Amino acid sequence: MFKHMDIFERIKNNRGPLGAHAKEAHGYFTFPKLEGEISNRMMFRGKKRLVWSLNNYLGLANHPEVRKVDADAARDWGMAYPMGARMMSGQTQYHEQLERELADFVMKEDAYLLNFGYQGMVSAIDALVTRHDVIVYDSDSHACILDGVRLHMGKRFVYPHNNIENLEKQLQRASKLAEAQGGGVLVITEGVFGMSGVQGNLKEIIALKKKYSFRLFVDDAHGFGTLGKTGAGAGEEQGCQDGIDIYFGTFAKSMANIGAFVAGEADVIDFLRYNMRSQIFAKSLPMPIVIGAIKRLELLKKSPELKDKLWTIVNALQSGLKKAGFDIGDTQSCVTPVYLNGTIPEATALIVDLRENYDIFCSMVVYPVVPKGIILLRLIPTAVHTLEDVNYTIETFTKIREYLTAGKYNTDKIVTTV
Repeated sequence: MFKHMDIFERIKNNRGPLGAHAKEAHGYFTFPKLEGEISNRMMFRGKKRLVWSLNNYLGLANHPEVRKVDADAARDWGMAYPMGARMMSGQTQYHEQLERELADFVMKEDAYLLNFGYQGMVSAIDALVTRHDVIVYDSDSHACILDGVRLHMGKRFVYPHNNIENLEKQLQRASKLAEAQGGGVLVITEGVFGMSGVQGNLKEIIALKKKYSFRLFVDDAHGFGTLGKTGAGAGEEQGCQDGIDIYFGTFAKSMANIGAFVAGEADVIDFLRYNMRSQIFAKSLPMPIVIGAIKRLELLKKSPELKDKLWTIVNALQSGLKKAGFDIGDTQSCVTPVYLNGTIPEATALIVDLRENYDIFCSMVVYPVVPKGIILLRLIPTAVHTLEDVNYTIETFTKIREYLTAGKYNTDKIVTTV
């Protein structure tokens, strides 16, 4: 009998960087259960907490008009209709209506619905390029982009985050290689980088089209609905939406729903309709999700006060944190990172203190997502937060920073109340 490694034995002995701490973290730091109405305050482990971890930017999750449309659509259609993949039997006038309205909203010729953002991004990259094409992408790109790039059977080059000078060097390499192989060049970046809140340098990237021939694919998950005069995203914010060749948006953030879309030239979007394997071989989005998305998009367009309220909270939180001496990096979006110095065990002790003694629930990010010795507390302000929430959070963060500096959280083990 062959004596090779047993796959399950390897898995049991190496649980991965996050899984290694599953026993201590599960149910508290990872896979926590937030319960009750989605809002600025929710129940966690039997107590109401002030929550800064939900991408419910515009507060649509429990907007009364949204809830009514969701409920009515579920009653009228159920979750089964339409059955089958869209290409075969899952097409409806509502899917087509949503695509037309999304395309119009982000100022593109056409759009195509996707069941999920992550899956959709991976599949879109796969469909757009052949092994003769070259991909150039930002080093801080989201995992869905990285996984899509990894599937690419051709060459790929990465440039340091938002480093336009280095991007040009990579474009020189990519252009030569693409010409030799008879292929093209696809540049991929983000409108807003989800951890730092920094916007991609879209205008500068697009300016490089004067010297190099490439197409630009932008993941604007955090910009869609929050940035720009109308909410059309980072491209509109920077005045260069027309320079984005493929625009990608998700429903999971501003729309408080499930699903995503890609938008661009009609011929290109039609190509994706017939070549994106994740959609060709997947069941169509259920009717309640589609009709609910139509309503959410309507509110994005007709209720600018939602975005205004969001930015009132964002500006108060970010300016208040800066005034209190906190390092929030160079965020240019709603995403609000708070950087502190400390170890992973100290981060767990700090989070437990925040949740148990101050009733604040926010996300903790540590190595390997950020460098060793850094604790990132990621705050997501929304339109349902209040200025009182902001003031209380800044006051509390000032206290826990003092405790961290004084060594109150010193420990060499992960702290948990589980």
